[in-house]
Parts: sequence; structure tokens; C-alpha cells
Amino acid sequence: MNVRRRLISAAAVGAVTALGIGTLTACSGDGAAAAGTGKFDVVTSFYPMTFLAERIGGSHVHVTSLTTPGQEPHDLELSPRQIGGLEKADAVLYLKNLQPAVDRAVAQSPAGTKIDAASLTTLENHGTEVGGHAAAHDSHDDEESGGKDPHIWLDPVRYAQVARGVGHAFAKADPKHAADYEKNTAELVERLGGLDRQFRDGLAHTADKVFITTHAAFGYLAERYGLTEEAISGLDPESEPSAARVKDLERMARADGVTTVFYETLVSDETAKTVAHDTGLRTDVLDPIEGITGKSRGTDYFAVQRANLKALQRALGAK
Repeated sequence: MNVRRRLISAAAVGAVTALGIGTLTACSGDGAAAAGTGKFDVVTSFYPMTFLAERIGGSHVHVTSLTTPGQEPHDLELSPRQIGGLEKADAVLYLKNLQPAVDRAVAQSPAGTKIDAASLTTLENHGTEVGGHAAAHDSHDDEESGGKDPHIWLDPVRYAQVARGVGHAFAKADPKHAADYEKNTAELVERLGGLDRQFRDGLAHTADKVFITTHAAFGYLAERYGLTEEAISGLDPESEPSAARVKDLERMARADGVTTVFYETLVSDETAKTVAHDTGLRTDVLDPIEGITGKSRGTDYFAVQRANLKALQRALGAK
């Protein structure tokens, strides 16, 4: 995976020691775990993990996200306060190999419950082409070889698998409220099952099956619903596509009747607009839901996923 590996600096770790761990507690708005809240204190790495923790934990948890709304999670750097906050957390919920700084901090944290979402489902190797069409597609020397794809939350089925694992971990770590965690988990899994059915029904009959995105975030979703994702760039949203890749996409778009180039809300849309202009295609948003902002087409995971479904239906000519 080509996500930039940014590690916690020695200065940051030293600052934690100098300040004293006991002073590094704060409210959730400060991005550090709040100790002594009287609740099960959970630190999450970014929005998809925060959403799970809040829905499963309900009123029994206090959730703090290390990634603020609008921040591109791949680029996260941790402050001394955030690193110290991990020391006080009852549990940490993160997705290994997505945010290197978080991985390093979690490895060093003494938190008793560390939940790696990636370990609760299966991960696959994905490159710039993913899906049924890609299997029959000619290979290209310039195509990214790919890596383990962390974008599991965009597949409702995999996300439900993660939810079950999180619910089990919460119940084990906080047995006093285990029954509520189990109930909340069951309700969330049921809703994710409903979302899965909406995608299956909504994408079952489309004129086209191929869609173009700025980076390869939707591979699991494409595979789940019989589509093919063609990404301008690979798993790293800030990687630059080669000229050969762009030309290949232009040829593919004409051959496969592609109508739309999708971009996302937390990174620049410049590349998508350039490719769309050169090929005479439209642009639209397909949100990887790495964070919710005022630009998001919805206020939570389910609302944005339904907006994604509508965008795909428009682009693929759903019948």
C-alpha cells in the first residue's frame, strides 16, 4: 500500500513525558481521551470507527476521535496531547495500516482493549482496477501493483462483520453493559443488512458496470455488487497518476460507455475534473466516508452511503 508512512516524532513522545501523562486528559473536542468520565472511554482513529463505537456503545461510552472532521485521515499526525490521551483510554478502536501514526501510538499504549478493525474481517489486495471487468482487462505496466485495501467500511457486509467484533470486544471489556452492547450491535448489523439489500437491488440492473474514481477506495463495494472500479490513482489518495494511466482511462471510458468521473470531499477534485474535461465526461461525488463535514451528502454513514448509491445509479444508468 502506498499510503505515506508518517511515524510519531521523538519530540512528540518526549513532550508527552515532559508534560506528564496525568495532565493530558481533555474533552472530545480536543482529540484526546477524556479520563474519569464515568463511562467506558473509547478512542477511535477516524470516522468509520467513531460511528461504530457510538452506535454500539450508546449512552455507556464516551468516544473521542483522533481525526477531526474535514481532516484527511491518511495524513494524520498525532499531537502530544493525543498520544497521552491514549494512555487513559479504556479501549482503542482503529484500522491498522491506514494511519501509520496511529498504529505506532497504539502499539506503545498500555490500553487494555485494543481493537483492530482489520482483524475482524478479510482484507484483499487491490490496485487501480478492481472488479469483474478488471479480471478480463489487459494488464498495464503502469498500473499500481496494489496492496492490502483498508477501505472495508464501504462494503456494508464487511462493515457488519467488523461491527460484530467491536460489539463482542466492548461486552468483554465492559461486562456490566454487555447486554446493551449486544442489543445495539444486533440493531446496527440489521441496518447494515438493509443497506446491503438496497445496494443489491439498486445496482442489479444497470446499463454499465464500470465507474471511474480518483483513488481506489471502492474496490470492496465494486466486488460486492458486480461492478468494476477504475481508479485514477491507487490506494493513496494523494499519489499522482502516470500519463499512461490517464490515457488508458480515456480509452477505457470510450470503450465501456463510462459517463462520470467521481471525486471525493476531503481531497482536491482537480485531477477528476481534468480527466473528465479531456474525455467529455461528467463529474460527481462518490464519498469514501472518511469524515463527515458540511460538504458531505448526509450527516452520518447511512445517509452518505444512500447518496453514494444514488450517484452510482445515475452514472451507471440504473433501470
